[in-house]
Amino acid sequence: MTNPPLTWLEPNDPPDAFPPVETAFVEPDGLLAAGGDLSPQRLLYAYRNGIFPWYDEGQPILWWSPDPRCVMLPGKFHASRRLLRALRNATFEVTFNTAFDRVIRACAGDRPGQRGTWITAEMRHAYRELHRSGWAHSIEIWDEDRLAGGLYGIGIGKAFFGESMFSRSSNGSKAAMLVLTRLLREQQFDILDCQVVSPHLLTLGAGLMPRRTFTDLLESACADAEQCRFWPTRKLPIGHFLSF
Repeated sequence: MTNPPLTWLEPNDPPDAFPPVETAFVEPDGLLAAGGDLSPQRLLYAYRNGIFPWYDEGQPILWWSPDPRCVMLPGKFHASRRLLRALRNATFEVTFNTAFDRVIRACAGDRPGQRGTWITAEMRHAYRELHRSGWAHSIEIWDEDRLAGGLYGIGIGKAFFGESMFSRSSNGSKAAMLVLTRLLREQQFDILDCQVVSPHLLTLGAGLMPRRTFTDLLESACADAEQCRFWPTRKLPIGHFLSF
């Protein structure tokens, strides 16, 4: 199948200038548009409509909407007995939105088998702006005073869009995912968007959803376009999240 011409956005185009997600490329899966900017208005419109930016240093901004979509439904996080046992014995503590910059920098750091990062300086600046305005959030996992793992993402209405996670200690990123999914389930969220499928996410309980089903769900989940305001304000032991 031949792809249609790629849509190019200009920085001064309105936030809703994206083409319909149904016109995204089949190969590479989900490539929808290029260019534009990473303004808060464009990013928030994109997420609400099933679109996200993903590109490498030196490339133009690339916008994606893959089909199917990797998602996790509330309550579907798979915590193995081994993981739960390890976390019960861990000294991890959890904070929220207290070290966003450190988390996003750690997510952008070098990883085994990976050259470079898609979390460019431009991306870090854009998501810091969203954090300052209350849309982007981080979960931090601490082992004493050392940042052992964490994740960050965007919350809109009853949908959370996971961006990236990292681990510096065994189970650091899994602990952050467990905490996030527990909170989302408690707050009756509709969906956790994981964007691009990976074997690791599938082992944690993620699955694939047709793009049309996903965008229909987002239309309902993001209808009120409110920010997430349920994040605990104090440091909590990881055991707190193993009990609910």
